Amino acid sequence: MTATHTRPEDTATQEWATGLTVFGAVMLLLVGLLDVLRGIMAIAEDDVFVTTPHYVFEFDLTSWGWIHLALGVIAAVVGAGLLRTATWARVAGVVIAAFVILANFLSMPYYPVWSVVMITISGFIIWALCVVPRGDLSDLSGERVPRDR
Repeated sequence: MTATHTRPEDTATQEWATGLTVFGAVMLLLVGLLDVLRGIMAIAEDDVFVTTPHYVFEFDLTSWGWIHLALGVIAAVVGAGLLRTATWARVAGVVIAAFVILANFLSMPYYPVWSVVMITISGFIIWALCVVPRGDLSDLSGERVPRDR
């Protein structure tokens, strides 16, 4: 006699929840990495950036570099937490993505096209992390998180 172990079937909602959370995590890791690289470029005062005189939110390029570097490191750490489906990481992911949007909006004159791309990606991250109900998250190992409803 052989015993077969079966896992309860995942519902479509749980699959979407897991997929959107993984999407948000991977995109946040990507945004973090790209922000770290952008920060390093700005700190090194690379010639990629343009200077706009008389900009309302004018900061030194090195200041923007440190801001993007810090946001990038935090975003990468939160993205790693999202891969573990931690609730704190979902909340922190939305907050960090909002800060990334704000920082890219304020530094738009220095690198306009890339700022718009990062704002768009961060908007998708916020959507992916907010659209999934809390009780629908599945662990990436296949175990289900109990519903609170």
